[in-house]
Amino acid sequence: MAAKTFDMIVIGAGPGGYVAAIRGAQLGLKVAIVEREHLGGICLNWGCIPTKALLRSSEVFHLMHRAKEFGLSADGIGYDLNAVVDRSRGVAKQLSGGIGHLMKKNKITVFMGEATLPAKGKVSVKTDKGTEELTSKAIVVATGARARELPGLEADGDLVWTYKHALTPKRMPKKLLVIGSGAIGIEFASFYNTLGADTTVVEVMDRVLPVEDAEISAFAKKQFQKQGMTIREKTMVKQLDRGNGKVVAHIEANGKVEKQEFDTVISAVGIVGNVENLGLEGLGVKIDRTHVVTDEYCRTGVDGLFAIGDIAGAPWLAHKASHEGVMVAELIAGQHPHPIKPNSIAGCTYCHPQVASVGLTEAKAKEAGYDVKVGRFPFIGNGKAIALGEPEGMVKTVFDAKTGELLGAHMVGAEVTEMIQGYVVGRQLETTEEDLMNTVFPHPTLSEMMHESVLDAYGRALHF
Repeated sequence: MAAKTFDMIVIGAGPGGYVAAIRGAQLGLKVAIVEREHLGGICLNWGCIPTKALLRSSEVFHLMHRAKEFGLSADGIGYDLNAVVDRSRGVAKQLSGGIGHLMKKNKITVFMGEATLPAKGKVSVKTDKGTEELTSKAIVVATGARARELPGLEADGDLVWTYKHALTPKRMPKKLLVIGSGAIGIEFASFYNTLGADTTVVEVMDRVLPVEDAEISAFAKKQFQKQGMTIREKTMVKQLDRGNGKVVAHIEANGKVEKQEFDTVISAVGIVGNVENLGLEGLGVKIDRTHVVTDEYCRTGVDGLFAIGDIAGAPWLAHKASHEGVMVAELIAGQHPHPIKPNSIAGCTYCHPQVASVGLTEAKAKEAGYDVKVGRFPFIGNGKAIALGEPEGMVKTVFDAKTGELLGAHMVGAEVTEMIQGYVVGRQLETTEEDLMNTVFPHPTLSEMMHESVLDAYGRALHF
């Protein structure tokens, strides 16, 4: 069978791959995309979207218990875990179907199957109906990543779960251990804790949410503890003994190991890139700790071969993957896009309270040699936050004292994942403190705290 030729072939239909394919098609390229499981990838089917659906259910459940605070009454409050999960899966299914529609709309050829790269410019796709041979001068690898599993802590789907098992639980945990307090771990801890699980979070680093600003991490930790979570930092899970419907965890802290019993463990200790069985090494692609090494334009060093998204390394974020997809498609089409600035990509964690940040933390800014001005503003000083019944939180901003450049912004509290984009735009436009001070923020809104934090960095806060 003769090979089918395309201007651009994308391997992987997650938020990096499918967006790359759409942008390529918009620019007049003949595009094919290969996906082995579900259109939309991990993010849409097993990550970003279904977790937010679960967290929304737990948020509403939490608010129902606070009904009296708002002058309302709610009796017999409960939940149906299966129905909560079914709603989450339905949301994912709806959006996955939407990706299929977008592929048709943009005349992108979809191949469902397993792709390999037998030679430069060639893609072989093993499908249910046989093998398809494709050729292109431009190939984009967007195969994503999967959960990292540590020796002795491997998931079994029964007592020890990965994020996939945690998204479709067969039962409600009573006593839960979450290993890892990054975004994935702390979101699941927040969800199950809110629904009533006795939750313990173990973090090997010196604080929870270790990539966040230390002040934000400390604030979030206090809130988690108020909600009943047990937080253990500088602590490792060395071993899991399983049997009789329980797990005995060997937990090491300060050189001492203790044993503690749980009925469920969620392992959230990072991810590994899906680099195996593609043929990348045979083409001369450099792999470093399960991730493809690329330049700022996502080029692998092999002519016409690009890698985007999680497989290309940190930050492991869907929106970073999508933007890389657009950039690479424009590069292939002969345009001259700007490379991505990793420090201008926001990170969001949808626990309760939410956490969001962009740019340098205060500590990183000082390490980089900046003389900094730091502003802070608490939610308790904001009228909208009080009216919402969400007075716990903080907005923190970090500026270069010499130039006024916004170096970083860090938030914890209600809806901060929606607010952070204001600072992202500010960094993209190389905004200074003067620009932000002279911007009129609408009242009453949570966004006024963004303004106040900037003012506070220069000793001008108005409402606190």
